[in-house]
Amino acid sequence: MKKKILVFLQYIFFAALAAFFVWLSLKGMHSQEWAQLKDALDRANYWLLVPVLGLLLASHWLRALRWKQLIDSMGYNTSRINCFLGVMIGYFVNLGAPRLGEVVKCTILARYEKVPADKLVGTIVAERAFDVVCLVIVFGLTFFFQYDVIHTLTSGKLDALFRTASGQTSYIKILMLLAVAAVLFFIGRWFLNKFSHIGPVGKVRNIIINIWHGLTSVKGVKNKPLFFFYTIGIWCLYLFSTWFGFFAIGATSHLTIIDALSVLAMGSVGMIVSPGGIGAYPLLIQKTVSFYNVPAIPFGLALGWLLWFGQFLSFVLFGTISFILLPRINKKLHYQIIAHEGPADHPNENI
Repeated sequence: MKKKILVFLQYIFFAALAAFFVWLSLKGMHSQEWAQLKDALDRANYWLLVPVLGLLLASHWLRALRWKQLIDSMGYNTSRINCFLGVMIGYFVNLGAPRLGEVVKCTILARYEKVPADKLVGTIVAERAFDVVCLVIVFGLTFFFQYDVIHTLTSGKLDALFRTASGQTSYIKILMLLAVAAVLFFIGRWFLNKFSHIGPVGKVRNIIINIWHGLTSVKGVKNKPLFFFYTIGIWCLYLFSTWFGFFAIGATSHLTIIDALSVLAMGSVGMIVSPGGIGAYPLLIQKTVSFYNVPAIPFGLALGWLLWFGQFLSFVLFGTISFILLPRINKKLHYQIIAHEGPADHPNENI
């Protein structure tokens, strides 16, 4: 009973958090701004959501193939289609119940592919570990390619970190910053090990250990270059889907694929902090594109909600189709196996 209450409170919390971000993105808008937002959305080219959905679907397919590689490395031979349908159903469930989608997709594969659910949990940890690394890389690329924008936003304060008074790059300052970072790393490591018996500290330590185990689990994958190709492909498709979305609104069509990097970085954070990114995703997109001289209201807000809607639509549309197809496809696979190997080999097998 206590566990059920905690789960219920968790769902209430995430729903309230989503509602808060929606309120935050829309608060303070007067009637004229509402009219401008409506006009911007009315003028948007919704046909461009078709290639966006196509790119997102391709990214989900690559994610399923990457997941299959991790599962197969444990000695199981899973089907691509079941992995893909499981991924899409997981995304769909996550919209209403954060993190439950991961449990559901593991349960689905455990049922139809006869893979122990507890072993599948490790593959989810591995996937999330690589996603964390990729997100850090996206932020790093954003900093590298968008340094001028960041420099302007910080009123030149970055120069104090990396340059001398004459404007030259200060390698001494860079080395000092790296040394400070290294010292902080070792202090943090010592602290986590020393005080791991304290609840919150222990949880943080376990998260870091799980991420590390997830990253090192790739050692068991047979085709490692293909695994990294899938990983890079997933995030490249995310980037292109974001860039294509810019063209749906005239005021943002001038933004480049480099600008899409920063939108992807902040949008990814929005997808993490609230269920399905509702509220948080549009808000962060709105704030991000305003750095590129795009009026936050109505065009930044319109773009944020439009890109979020593309993500939401892909989860609902492909997730619903996956729910319908999953039992039908596996019923056909079941009869194909029986026809090929004979009924004696698979008596009443529930696939």
